[in-house]
Amino acid sequence: MTVKVTERDDSHKSHEGVAAGIRIWDVHQQDLLVGMFHSETDAQNYKAELETLERKRELVTG
Repeated sequence: MTVKVTERDDSHKSHEGVAAGIRIWDVHQQDLLVGMFHSETDAQNYKAELETLERKRELVTG
């Protein structure tokens, strides 16, 4: 499974969000957007949760 956390660049934010200095981290699982967070820590925690669930699923179906 591929889970990635990336910071959203300004070209993908609203003008208001850019002006306010809002930072957003996207979580992608298998190239699909599955979460957006204002905290990188929250995004990384969600990534870890997704990876843990995937490992458990592989053990059951493995």
